[in-house]
Amino acid sequence: MAADQRGKAATLALRRRLLSSSCRLFFPEDPIKIVRGQGQYMYDEQGAEYIDCINNVAHVGHCHPLVVQAAHEQNQVLNTNSRYLHDNIVDYAQRLSKTLPEKLCVFYFLNSGSEANDLALRLARQYTGHWDVVVLDHAYHGHLSSLIDISPYKFRDLDGQKEWVHVAPLPDTYRGPYREDHPNPAVAYASEVKRVVSSAQEKGRKLQGEDFVPDIVTMGKSIGNGHPVACVATTQAVARAFEATGVEYFNTFGGSPVSCAVGLAVLDVLEKEQLQAHAACVGSFLMELLGQQKAKHPILGDIRGVGLFIGVDLIKDEATRMPATEEADYVVSRLKENYILLSTDGPGRNVLKFKPPMCFSLENARHVVAKLDAILTGEPGGQGAADNVLESSLESQPPSMPRDRRLIAEPDVF
Repeated sequence: MAADQRGKAATLALRRRLLSSSCRLFFPEDPIKIVRGQGQYMYDEQGAEYIDCINNVAHVGHCHPLVVQAAHEQNQVLNTNSRYLHDNIVDYAQRLSKTLPEKLCVFYFLNSGSEANDLALRLARQYTGHWDVVVLDHAYHGHLSSLIDISPYKFRDLDGQKEWVHVAPLPDTYRGPYREDHPNPAVAYASEVKRVVSSAQEKGRKLQGEDFVPDIVTMGKSIGNGHPVACVATTQAVARAFEATGVEYFNTFGGSPVSCAVGLAVLDVLEKEQLQAHAACVGSFLMELLGQQKAKHPILGDIRGVGLFIGVDLIKDEATRMPATEEADYVVSRLKENYILLSTDGPGRNVLKFKPPMCFSLENARHVVAKLDAILTGEPGGQGAADNVLESSLESQPPSMPRDRRLIAEPDVF
């Protein structure tokens, strides 16, 4: 705990010396030193409280007491690998199975979403005998080499697209080829996927798929509220094909007693606090408030999302829908000064991305949107109107500075 007493400047200097610059910080020009979290709030070294609209991985809230207690109690008894019999892993698998289609009844436990997606690829390839994959444009699936290969968001800046990767257009009715004025955009985008598959097959590539119920589902670390736990659920048929190789699948701490105790506690909290219904209610309210702001501020383009996973597309003008990248950066920076943590995403880095913990409240929604309104309007406390301040800041920059300062980060596509 002694390191917690170190000043922010000293921590930043050590980080810059010891960590790669590719491991980027939020708000790099003025990073925040976070020392504590509780619920939907985070606290810096000075005790300032921030509303966290970034960390959906803290699914049921930062440091939820029941989740912390479950980890602590199991840590005091045993934490070992899954080669020993233990009730926690089978109890957790049984609980998860009740949330999924009946055919998804075989479980593998891992430590991260990247590990889960990598295993899903191995399962699919063993079952089908083929390597080909269809992915959506701009998608990101994880940081392992196998997943960079199927993530357009990453591979376009690295080694490029492999011949066995087939990219379908993102079903975006705001910016995509089939927009809100199309008579049936869903069918049009589905036809695009069919076209991509047919084109690959004509080239001798192997792709297959039948009904809508998935054969494999992956889950990342949100299921552990940030604890390193992940899961792959699949069918008996897929699992048997994988088992037929005779090669053991073993993950040292995947499915450990502590990880499964944490996972079970998260499910308990979701049920006891009715957080799915809560997220649906608060998310609808937040969408409604943001929709009211759209009528007031032309910079707000499309507003989309489900539950508490919401994107607000900032545009330079309604006719062209040009991404307002610098304006989005400005808004996020000003929100931070108002003790609200938000990030941007999308190919143009112009989408305000709301993904708070599920305990985010109605009052939080009101407060965040009020601050957003003040920033866009230029009211006292809002730090000035976005358009006016941005124009001034751009004029002061050297001509060589690109207007679209694209960062490579881990996106959730909007």
